[in-house]
Amino acid sequence: MIYELRRYTMRPGRRDTLISLFEREFIESQEATGMRITGTFREVGEPDTFPWLRAFPDMAGRKKALESFYGGPVWLANRDAANATMTDSDDVLLLRPAGPEFPSGERPPAGATPPSSLYVATVYHVDGDDFARLFHREAVPALAEAGVAPVACLETEHAENTFPRLPVRTGVQVFVWFARFETPQEEREVALPMLEPRFTAPPERLRLRPTARSALR
Repeated sequence: MIYELRRYTMRPGRRDTLISLFEREFIESQEATGMRITGTFREVGEPDTFPWLRAFPDMAGRKKALESFYGGPVWLANRDAANATMTDSDDVLLLRPAGPEFPSGERPPAGATPPSSLYVATVYHVDGDDFARLFHREAVPALAEAGVAPVACLETEHAENTFPRLPVRTGVQVFVWFARFETPQEEREVALPMLEPRFTAPPERLRLRPTARSALR
């Protein structure tokens, strides 16, 4: 699978407008092209961002799906309304699996209540292409002991972006792992000093509350 972790910068107060439009118009219409809308979120403490994940079977499938959706009637009818809510949509990490992948949850229908859960995405900027082995060997046992086992691990996919109309971040090497907590009150952070010598920038920690129709619950 190929994943995109997309994090939009919103115009002040417009996040819920986009989420409402997205959940009404952009979930089934994107998935009809062969992609999967993995998760949609409100970022805790960052009211003017909209992070979301989508997945593709491979890079060829990504190109085909994006061409179909962004050239199709649903996007063409709603793009102006969507673009009016945001100031930037180019913060995009192109990723591939580097450990467990997200479970295939059933998506709730329109009108569902958002779940109580919290996902935490930790983004490490690292050197070398063997960081995943270090993480699974040294960090996963410590996380498991603390009750914070990763639900998914991803790393940079360096393949050429074959749909340049949508930019992705280049010149980065990241490793991203996701933890899930039943409620925000159960959140805990585990120190992993054995990883720090491999960091090339401070870690980013995104605290993500699933939206009402997110497949990640």
